[in-house]
Amino acid sequence: MMRLELVKRPQRSMLFSALSPFIAFALTIIAGAVLFALLGVNPLSAFKIYFIEPISQVWQLHELAIKAAPLILIAVGLSVCYKANIWNIGAEGQFILGGIFGSAIPVLFPGFEGPLVLPLMLLFGMVGGAAYAAIPALLKTRFGTNEILTSLMLVYVAQLFLDWLVRGPWRDPQGHGFPQTIQFNDSAVLPELMPDAGRANWGFVFALVAAVLIWVLMSRLLKGFEVRVLGSSPRAGRFAGFGLNRMVFFAFLLSGALAGLAGISEVSGAIGQLQPVISPGYGFTAIIVAFLGRLNPLGIVAAGLVLALTYLGGEAVQSALGISDKVARVFQGMLLFFVLGCDTLIHYRIRLVGMALTKSAAKLEAAPKLREAR
Repeated sequence: MMRLELVKRPQRSMLFSALSPFIAFALTIIAGAVLFALLGVNPLSAFKIYFIEPISQVWQLHELAIKAAPLILIAVGLSVCYKANIWNIGAEGQFILGGIFGSAIPVLFPGFEGPLVLPLMLLFGMVGGAAYAAIPALLKTRFGTNEILTSLMLVYVAQLFLDWLVRGPWRDPQGHGFPQTIQFNDSAVLPELMPDAGRANWGFVFALVAAVLIWVLMSRLLKGFEVRVLGSSPRAGRFAGFGLNRMVFFAFLLSGALAGLAGISEVSGAIGQLQPVISPGYGFTAIIVAFLGRLNPLGIVAAGLVLALTYLGGEAVQSALGISDKVARVFQGMLLFFVLGCDTLIHYRIRLVGMALTKSAAKLEAAPKLREAR
């Protein structure tokens, strides 16, 4: 029996490493064309509606910025985790907890107004996201628990906790029974950047600033060097005096804080109140954004805009062509598949093995029969 085996390349191609995201995007377009054709839709018309029409007007660019802001904020935090070889898959839950913690001020103290309200909300949001991210960090460092499983399972806890809050103790008594909190007062609403042009708010500015700061951290500061060393060679990091457990907490707390900031920015900016669902899956999509941006904070900005466009495109084809909005998830999944596939083939080559093993096994099976024949 033949089998496929991945063999690490002695030297990877720098050219293909740089082109990998573009190749993955081109393959996604090809696969998307096949998908639209199977759905009975002209691929060219569908792509025009999906990629061009959602950004053809100024107000639509504002909507793109609204969708991109949480993706960029979450992804730049995740990039630090992944560079350190720490797998935080629960940014969606940290996003939700950030929204909940930050919303506590306008919900529980509706009469509290003034210039301090919004900064406190943003701070509480970051604290909430970081505190929730500290749980899988503690479990990993204390008990050796797999952070992929714990961080992912905590997402569902956060979703159910949010649902309970808005249907129970935080439900608006004047909301006619709808599961939602009171509308935030003006002091608790994130200001828009250009109110006359569109709805984009300061959340997008936070995302850009975070991307620049994380880029400086990773490329210019000692902490970034520590992240890279421990991620590529934990043994070398220990010899250098870097603490792996400290790095686990640092990476989780940083990514959780940025996810929490994204959560409260979304709630106070785009929504204006807590609802049972405050995210269409930003925390999971941000994983794709991080890898599409090559774990580079500046590349993540561009990748965040691309993935934000898939959300707008999914809504556009749903209204124009009657196709399910889940097509956006399909595009995102295909993009992640092709990104990981391209990266794998850049770092490894495929080899067919098994012939020698099969011959040896045949000899071993034949040996008893030979002895019996003698």
